[in-house]
Amino acid sequence: MRAIIYAITILAISLWGCKNQSSQDKHNHSETETHAGHNHEEHDHCHEGHDHSHEGHDHDHEGHDHNHEGHDHEHADHNHESEEAKHSDEIIFPKAQAAKTTFEVREIQPASFNQVVKTTGQILAAPGDEAVIVATSNGVVSFTSNKLTEGTKVQKGQSLFQISSKNIAEGDYYTKVKATYEAAKASYDRAESLVKDKIISQKEFENTKLEFENAKTAYDAVSNNKTAKGVSVNAPINGHVKNILVKEGEYITIGQPLATVSQNQRLVLRAEVSQRYYNAMQSIKSANFKTPYDNKVYSLEDLNGRLLSFGKTSNENLFFIPVSFEFDNKGEVIPGSFVEVYLISAPIENTLSIPVSALTNEMGTHYVYVQIDEEGYRKQEVALGANNGKEVQIIKGLHPGDRVVTQGAYQVKMASASGAIPHGHSHEH
Repeated sequence: MRAIIYAITILAISLWGCKNQSSQDKHNHSETETHAGHNHEEHDHCHEGHDHSHEGHDHDHEGHDHNHEGHDHEHADHNHESEEAKHSDEIIFPKAQAAKTTFEVREIQPASFNQVVKTTGQILAAPGDEAVIVATSNGVVSFTSNKLTEGTKVQKGQSLFQISSKNIAEGDYYTKVKATYEAAKASYDRAESLVKDKIISQKEFENTKLEFENAKTAYDAVSNNKTAKGVSVNAPINGHVKNILVKEGEYITIGQPLATVSQNQRLVLRAEVSQRYYNAMQSIKSANFKTPYDNKVYSLEDLNGRLLSFGKTSNENLFFIPVSFEFDNKGEVIPGSFVEVYLISAPIENTLSIPVSALTNEMGTHYVYVQIDEEGYRKQEVALGANNGKEVQIIKGLHPGDRVVTQGAYQVKMASASGAIPHGHSHEH
C-alpha cells in the first residue's frame, strides 16, 4: 500500500514538475521573444535613428558645401569688386573712334633734352633783302593794279603806282621838271662857251653846271617813266609787297615812302633776354619760335638757321640782352611779327620728354593719358620741366615704357566725361 502511495506521489511530483517546467519554458520563451522583439525593434529604431543622423550629417555636409559655395561666391564677388576697383579710373576710347581722328600713342624712353630760356622777340628782314619805294614826283597817287595788296608778288621794274599832277594848282609836275631841265641845259651850253672866252668866271660856270646836272637828274627820274596817267613808280627788286604806306587818291610829295618790297629770302630772329640768363648765353646755339597768327612752332634747325650775335651789354633802361639768329624764310613767316622764343641751351641727359600736344590743362594742373590696354586709358597728373615749344620735360608722373597719347588727348578727355566702363569690356592682362 505504501508502495502504491509512494508511486502515486512520485508520479504527481513528476507531472507537476513537467508542467511547471513547461510553463517556465513557455514563459522563458515568451520573454525571450519579447526581449528579442524589443531588442529588434530597439535595434531598428536605433538604426533608423542612426540613418536619420546620417541623413542629418549629410544634410549638414550639404549645408557645409552650400556655405563653401557661398564662400566661393563671395570670394568671386570680392575678386570682381577688386578688379572693378583696380580699373575704376579707366577711360574707354574705342579703336573705331580713334581711327576717325588724328590719334597717336608713343612709348616714352629716357633721352637727351635741353635747358630752355623762354622769352619774346621779333622777326626782322635781313639787311639787303628789303627796298623802300619812294615817290619820284609830287601829285595824286593811284594804284596801277586794283589787285595790289600786301603780300602781292612783284617783279623788278613792274609798275606799282601812278602819280599824276594834272589839274592841281601848282601845275603839272612833269611839265615843270621838263621846262626846268631845258632851261638849265641852255644855260649850261651858253656858259660852256663863255667860260672859254673868259667872259664868265670858272666859279659861275661850275654853279651853272651843277644846276644843269640837278635838273637833268630830276627830269630823267620822271621822263623814263612818263605815261598817259602820270609818272609810273616801279618795283626796284623781285619779291613781295611787305606793306603799302599810302591810300588811293592821296596827295604825295617827292621822296615820300609808298611801299616796301621784301625778297624775304633770309630773316632775322631778334630775341630780348633778361640779364639773369647771361651765364646761359654762352651755351645757346639755336632756338625755336612760335608765331601768333598760326600758333605754329618753328625750329631754326629746320630753317638753316645760325646764331649771328648776342649783346655783351644791355640797354640801361630795358635790362635785356639782344640775341640774333638768321634763317631761311620758306614763305610762312611774316617779317615784323612778334613771336615767343625758346632759346635752346645746355643738354640734359637721361630725361623723359613728351610732345606738348600730349598735355591737357585743368585749372593750372597738367595731365596726360596713359594707355593701359587696347582701348583703355588712365588720366595721369604730371609735373613739367623745360619746354622748348615742341617738347616738354617730365619731372614727375611718368615712367620709362609708359605709352602716352601724343595726338588726340583732347578726344580721350572728352571720352572720360562718361566716367564708366562700358558693359562687356574685357581687360587684357
